[in-house]
Amino acid sequence: MIRNAKLPLRSGLKSAVARSTVRTVGKQSLVCTARHFSAVASSPFQQKRYAQQVQHIPVKPVVMVVKVPEMAESITEGTLARFEKDFVSADEEVATIETDKIDVSVNAPYDGTLTEFLANPEDTVEVGQPLFKIEPGEAPAGGATKKEEAAAPKEEPKKQEEAPKQQESAPAPKKEEAPKKQEQPKKEQQPKKEAAAPAPAAEQPKTGSRSEHRVKMNRMRLRIAERLKESQNTAASLTTFNEVDMSSLLEMRKLYKDEVLKKTGIKFGFMGAFAKASCLAMKEVPNVNAAIEGPNGGDTIAYRDYVDISVAVATPKGLVTPVVRNAESMDVVGIEREIANLSAKARDNKITLEDMAGGTFTISNGGVFGSLYGTPIINTPQSAVLGLHGVKERAVVVNGQVVSRPMMYLALTYDHRLLDGREAVIFLRTVKELIEDPRKMLLY
Repeated sequence: MIRNAKLPLRSGLKSAVARSTVRTVGKQSLVCTARHFSAVASSPFQQKRYAQQVQHIPVKPVVMVVKVPEMAESITEGTLARFEKDFVSADEEVATIETDKIDVSVNAPYDGTLTEFLANPEDTVEVGQPLFKIEPGEAPAGGATKKEEAAAPKEEPKKQEEAPKQQESAPAPKKEEAPKKQEQPKKEQQPKKEAAAPAPAAEQPKTGSRSEHRVKMNRMRLRIAERLKESQNTAASLTTFNEVDMSSLLEMRKLYKDEVLKKTGIKFGFMGAFAKASCLAMKEVPNVNAAIEGPNGGDTIAYRDYVDISVAVATPKGLVTPVVRNAESMDVVGIEREIANLSAKARDNKITLEDMAGGTFTISNGGVFGSLYGTPIINTPQSAVLGLHGVKERAVVVNGQVVSRPMMYLALTYDHRLLDGREAVIFLRTVKELIEDPRKMLLY
């Protein structure tokens, strides 16, 4: 297995061989030709001698050009966000490429030093474009000292600046020895008055506190803006509201949250229950899970026998919507587990394009940020989005009596081209009934 190398052959062997092959005998590597390998292998002394020679063969490092990796069928380019340090370990992130949907990491193929950057930060790079060169090897032992030496020259100018200060302080007594020259300060005061004349300049700091700056939108933010505007221009959006009494679901969560956490490691929240209730409500109103397809605004309705729920997750760079696939076949805890896993990946910037592809219905929970009321925007080409909000104790009438109950507002924004108002109200009312009595979810 090994490599080809050139070695001078001793007089004991024929010297007419130009190239020789490294072979392994035991734990040693031997250099010989196919013709003379048996002769070398037959002599333990020669085995040892040639093994020592091979160990001292200098191997020139191979510099590898790393290119922009394949990202997805729909993504052909991105913006190079940054490069990391010069020396990297195997699989360590070297560069980050911002795309329309996610950030793509470019990792080092092996331990080595980056010898050349073939693109600059903020450049638009395409798939397959050379990005950087890396030379295999270990971290340089003197790397830290070089940095210290590079920082040393910064201190020298400071020392040089201190020297003139000392020289300026020396003539100071001479000015004190000549008290007669009091007219000079007067002459110096005159330009000061002239300098103080432009009074408006002194007022600038007040307006300067109202400064503003501009930052270019990253690709994800640009894509979000495009998608939202596309939704507004395409769908005939309309929102209907309802409110739900959360008493039963909160009681169920209180009873079983510790058991669920112990058995699955998942915190029992609200999203799983609302997702399951939505899947069951779609059996009564299948248009909620359908979509309009075709040219000129669409001429075909696509119905699905599966439910892929997009879950809105806020990240530092923007909103992403990973997808819980085949949610109709999962139980409440199973949906909670999948949502927790996808949310963690999104916040850790490890979400993939496959995690966000597709989706037939979206659930957005603004209540985690304290939202009381809102109108969510449709995630096109989907036809509806369910918005959850904060749970607040409110006075409601139950059986003729005013009581305090934990209430939540629900909002369903739907595409009026596909869903009528009656269908939207039935869907939201069904979700409300299932949440107010979670036991009903076991009957369907």
